[in-house]
Amino acid sequence: MDLPSILLIALAMSADAFAAAVGKGVALHKPRIAEALKTGLIFGVIEALTPLIGWALGSVAAPYVRSWDHWIAFVLLCGLGIAMIVAACKPEDAAPPPKSRHSFWVLAMTGFATSIDAMAIGVSLAFLEVNILEVAAIIGLTTMVMVTLGVMLGRVLGRMAGRRAGVIGGVILIGIGVAILIEHLSVPG
Repeated sequence: MDLPSILLIALAMSADAFAAAVGKGVALHKPRIAEALKTGLIFGVIEALTPLIGWALGSVAAPYVRSWDHWIAFVLLCGLGIAMIVAACKPEDAAPPPKSRHSFWVLAMTGFATSIDAMAIGVSLAFLEVNILEVAAIIGLTTMVMVTLGVMLGRVLGRMAGRRAGVIGGVILIGIGVAILIEHLSVPG
């Protein structure tokens, strides 16, 4: 897997975290950079760990499904992409009154909830030849930056930007899944 593909995966994986961060920024009253960095760090670490867990699980199964691994990657990526698009298009509930900061556990739970897709990505990457540590680090760093920006820009961008980010991330995942399938089906042998 080449660096542009890894970067696209990282951007797609960070899109739902960015959307959540925009929501966190909207919910906060004048978020400070320290709060944004704390949120970005928590989300980034969790987002970096979950593809490693998924990769480990997928590596165990890889020898048994090597002949159709590209189909697994395609289905997982497209399924995640569609789920991100559907989630981004759902109407939001009324926002609670602004807070000055979020608790660690609220941020960690939100970070984990937005990183489930990264675990599934890790599973699909187990079927491809990739340096999972490099991919996980890029996903984590990208998420940290995107979430930090999302919190700081949350009030400015509003909720619609977060929703668009989820749709764009979903479309990117579907595109990568299609590219993997085309690449594997066009290779003879």
